[in-house]
Amino acid sequence: MSRIISVAFFLCVSVGMTAQAPQDQPKVVKINDSIYMAPLGANVYLLTTPEGDVVIDTGNLGVAPDARKLLRAESHAPVKYIILTHGHADHIAGISLWKEAGTQIIAQRNYVELLDYVARLEDFFAPRNAAAFNRPPQEAGPWKGNYGAKIEPTILFDETYEFTLGGVQFQLFSTPGETPDHLTVWIPNYKTAFIGDNYNGFGEPEPVSFPNLYALRGTKPRWALDWIRSIDKVLSLKPDVLLSGHGEPIVGNDEITRRLTRFRNAIQYVHDEVVKGMNSGKDVFTLMREIKLPASFDMTESFGKVSRSVRGIYDGYAGWYDMNPSTMYELPPSSVYPDLVRLAGGPEPVVRLAQEKLEAGKPVEALHLTDVVLAYDPNNNAALAARLKTLENLREHNENYLEVGYLDYGINTTKAKLGSK
Repeated sequence: MSRIISVAFFLCVSVGMTAQAPQDQPKVVKINDSIYMAPLGANVYLLTTPEGDVVIDTGNLGVAPDARKLLRAESHAPVKYIILTHGHADHIAGISLWKEAGTQIIAQRNYVELLDYVARLEDFFAPRNAAAFNRPPQEAGPWKGNYGAKIEPTILFDETYEFTLGGVQFQLFSTPGETPDHLTVWIPNYKTAFIGDNYNGFGEPEPVSFPNLYALRGTKPRWALDWIRSIDKVLSLKPDVLLSGHGEPIVGNDEITRRLTRFRNAIQYVHDEVVKGMNSGKDVFTLMREIKLPASFDMTESFGKVSRSVRGIYDGYAGWYDMNPSTMYELPPSSVYPDLVRLAGGPEPVVRLAQEKLEAGKPVEALHLTDVVLAYDPNNNAALAARLKTLENLREHNENYLEVGYLDYGINTTKAKLGSK
């Protein structure tokens, strides 16, 4: 494949063709004569057959109509199947746009629990998602209950599912990773695998980012060993084309093998180092500081991050108790922060120490110290000013766009408090 677009700029290209100029409107990526991709943030795929079409993922709410418009320009045949690689909102929001009378919707069986889990905690997740992406929180409405999600799939499978349409065979495999309901679609006719978000090409063509083994908004454990086995399954298929939920197509088995192997080996390395550290008696914060991905992996941390993945693995295995008796009880450490400020003689010396920590290149310690003061006096102007400066410092030196969203949220809320005084 020649030069490929960056999805972040919403450009597109056909395999074997050069990319369009940045000022061009989004266009379909033609994978082959039967497979088309709409690269609008979360990729939407259309597969055409003589007996009808198959849609793989449906995009997020904002761009799903545009994705459908682009792909419908390639085919107006009936949509016989919609396949959902997993239940994240940016892949399922456009279901209603594609669903027709008689359309079958396929998902892995764990899709139901994933959507119920999200609906169950809708009010909890809403402000977190809003903070991450700098948008107003959405009103969730009345609680939907424990099992109140809208479940649209008509076919749910456990390990495998197969069907043939227009002479094209579709093989679906359960491949848990970023979510427990993840599936992979394998088209033997074209030696093409659709892997969903189990491989995200953030940062490609090179270097790619470490995967998001833990989502800052909150998530159930993303089991590393399951993810590794799922990538091994895809590698065993020996695909010539790999299509993911975000990012460019990868063409050629050698290149697919190189990238997927590096990706799975990075997960394996971090997982195993955490387990070794746990067995040697190290606490989670020590491991978060100590475990680093070797430079030979040549991966960034623009999407996933090793340190928070370490904690996700550790807590996923062991839960919250750290063998310190004080953590068994309902009062958090912050309950004594006001006492520490009083012992220090008031907030001024603690704020000074926070400023010194920031100047010494220790912004996280500075942030902790502002927490201490603000627990004593939530409107302390000096502490808010120090906190703002610390957050801006962390923001300036951060390459992880998920963390950046929450740092921006902290900056904006701190500015609002200072501005309201």
